[in-house]
This record gives sequence, structure tokens and C-alpha cells, in this order.
Amino acid sequence: MTIYYVNSATGSNSNGGTSVDAPFASFSAVEALKLQPGDTVLLAAGSVFNEQFDLKYSGTVTAPITIGSYGIGDAPVIHSPGDGIHSLYATNIIIENIKISDTEGAAIYGGTVSNWTVRNVEIDHTGLSRSGSVTFRTGSNITIENTTINDVNGDGMWIEKINGVTLLNNTVTNAHGTAADAIQINDSSNIYISGNHLDQTGATTPKGVLTLIRPVNAVIEDNVLTGGGFGISAQAGTNITIHNNDISGYGGYSWSYGIGLGDSGDTRDYDISGNYIHGGVWGVSVSSAGTTSYVRENIDVHNNTFDDLTQAALKVDRPASGAFHDNAIASDVTPYSISPAIIAAGTFPVSNNTTFEDAQLHLASLDLQAAGETVHVTADLTTTAHDGLKASPDKIALEKAGHATLFDDSVFGETLQLRHFGHDVFDRHEPTPKGGDHGAAVDFADLFADKGGLGESHHLEIADGASHHGDADAAGIPGHPDGVLH
Repeated sequence: MTIYYVNSATGSNSNGGTSVDAPFASFSAVEALKLQPGDTVLLAAGSVFNEQFDLKYSGTVTAPITIGSYGIGDAPVIHSPGDGIHSLYATNIIIENIKISDTEGAAIYGGTVSNWTVRNVEIDHTGLSRSGSVTFRTGSNITIENTTINDVNGDGMWIEKINGVTLLNNTVTNAHGTAADAIQINDSSNIYISGNHLDQTGATTPKGVLTLIRPVNAVIEDNVLTGGGFGISAQAGTNITIHNNDISGYGGYSWSYGIGLGDSGDTRDYDISGNYIHGGVWGVSVSSAGTTSYVRENIDVHNNTFDDLTQAALKVDRPASGAFHDNAIASDVTPYSISPAIIAAGTFPVSNNTTFEDAQLHLASLDLQAAGETVHVTADLTTTAHDGLKASPDKIALEKAGHATLFDDSVFGETLQLRHFGHDVFDRHEPTPKGGDHGAAVDFADLFADKGGLGESHHLEIADGASHHGDADAAGIPGHPDGVLH
């Protein structure tokens, strides 16, 4: 288990490379070695490497090979006329604490690899030949966490035929191109995507934000997705959970949706719940570009909030079974658009959804005072109903997904005990505390970040009143009769 040091400014390839005082100068010296399990290659802070780093050897589960950094200062940077880091057939690799930018190819490319972890890596302006950013093809157990990807040509992440994908707390901003998504995952299984911020608002002609093609066993939760032609496309999967995500700002096409499924193959066992879908076109769309007889069964859409949509919260225009229930829908949003044949068949019932009147939701005053004092919020709370969808009385929900849904025409003088949260003003487009019921004083322990101390107790008073891949790989855009962005 040897540590090798590489310093582009002070090193020499004639050095032994095993001490800070005698580092290598370039990757070629490291590539000439036969790295062993447990070996570590550290790049000096402030170094700039204008070459591709080829990883040819593997670690083991208990002794991975690690590529990292040492010293004080800016993270070492890899520029490259090819990929930043390139590997075929290597296993048990960790890449951490470096920067990769201005590469013609991908920032990181791994083919037929397993047990890789990429963490705390900064990636900027890669894929200049439209190769995207981070690409893994064929293998198992890929983890990408706490990594930032910005301003790349092609997909921010492209993952294909991987069993075991974990994406945690990453930020992907502006993956450019008509076939580009912030993240695309094809033909993979056992997928966990959580805590990521994916923003395509400033991308040039993007396709969408998050695409999963034929996923099996996937959980997508607690992410913030903004912009693009759609939020989440999970068209033909099995056993998919999509919950507690904030999806907004998507549009540009008549078919644009927050969450879309039902195209490109059979679709089974979806739980779509707790999401805040707003500022877009359709909410959840069960649709298809054609009339192929795919199976679409057991699609449960419940406990979501839909606001500021130009089309319906739910669209079902192809044969499907499931349910749409216990959702909160702004009064100016059409609750659903279900084809008459499906309504007649009774395979997709609608029940127990509530509507809220945004125009009468006024947060008139917010008085954040010193610790131990009271936060006073006055809200005008009134409910309306769409087409027999009845608003349930005595209900107020402050949801995790970063929004307020307030339903009550009888609350007066009730009090919620909250911990101090860090917004001077909040409305339907800003984060608010989560959980709780208005009928009792509840102490909220898990809120968004505050400015005044987590332990500070306040009250909320509510007053009555209210590339390595081409465009052909970028499949899975359903329900777009416009024929745009194939």
C-alpha cells in the first residue's frame, strides 16, 4: 500500500514519487507503475495536468485504489484533449477531492467497471466534443456523491447497464444540448437518487432534467429539479418510488411534464407521492407518443401538491391502472385529464383530492423576534372544490417538499409550535416547515436551515379568513406529438 505524489510544478518523472519532497511530474510516470490494491495517488494542490489519466489496475473491496489530492490551496486540475480520467475493466476505485475541466471528452469515463466511488469532485466545462461529463457503461456499484457538475456539453451524468447506482447530494447545472439531460440512466437496476440539485434553467436547448430508461428497483427522493423540457422521465420501469421531490420550471413544449411514464415499454408498480410539482405544463403524465399496447399497471399517485400548471395535474390518455388520490391541487389548476375510455373502465379512480384557493392565501405579517419570542403569521385560509373534489375540513399541511398547503375554513386562534426557520417571508414558492397538524401544539425538530439557532422556539398563529454516446442513445421522451427532441 504505497502513496505516490504528483506535482506538475516541482516534480520530476525521474523521482521515486513516494514522498512529498520527490514527487512525479505527470500521470505518465504513474501509468508506468503497476498500481496495487490499497495504493493511493495524490495530486498536489494547485497543480494543473494537461493530459488524460489512464487507470489500468484494480483495487479490492477492502483495499481500493484511490486518486486524491494533498497540500493546501486550490484543488488540482485535470485538463485533457481526451477524457479527464479514463478506465476500462478496473474495479474498486475511489476518485476524490480534485477538479476536472476543459476536456474534449468526458470528465470521467469508466467502461465495464465495478465498485467505483466519485466524491467531492468539481467538474466544469467538459465534453467539448459533446461527450458529456461523467460516464459509466456496464458494471456494478457506482456511487457519485457531493460532486458538482457545471456547464458541460452533453449529459451531466450518463450511466448505462449498471446494477447498483447511488447518487447523493450532487449538484448538476446546465448540461447543454438537444439530447442532454442533467442525468440519464439507461437499463440499470437498484438505483438510489437522493439530495441532488439538478438545474437545467440556463442550459442551451436541453432535453430534460432526470431520465431513467427501463429502470428496475429505483428510489428517487428529496431532490430539487428545475428547468428542462421535463422534470423526471421514468417511462418504462418496474418498482419505482418517486417521492418528496421539488420539481419546477419545466416547459417549452405542449407535452412537458413534471413526472412522465408509460412510454417506451411496460410500466409496473410506481409510487409517486409527496412531490411538489409547480411552475410547469402537465403534472404527472401517463402517456405515450404512439399507441403501442404497453402494460401500465399499479401506478399510485397520492399526497402530492400541484400548483401553477398550465395543464392538468394528472394526464392519463393510454390504458393504465392505478389511482389518483389525496393530492392537493391549486384551484386554478385542472385536477385531471383522463380519457373517457379509462374513466368508463374504472381502472384509474380519482378520490379524496383537495383544492386550495391560492388567491386567498395571504401571509400578511411575519414578525421574527428574539429567541423565545413569537413568530406571528396571519393567513387567510379558504377552500374551494373542483368537479366534486371536496376539500377536507380541519386540515393544514406544511409539507416536506418545500411548500405550504393550507386547507381550512374553520381554524381560528389555533397555534403551531415551530422551531425558528430561516426565511423572513414565505409564500407558495418558498420553503416552509414540514409536518404537523393544526389541532395540537407540535414541536418540529426537522426544518430547513435556520439563521437564529435550531433550538429556538416560536409559534405560528393562524387567523381565520385563509461523447461516448450519440443522440440515438437519448431515448425516452414520451407523449410529444409535436415530434420535437427525439
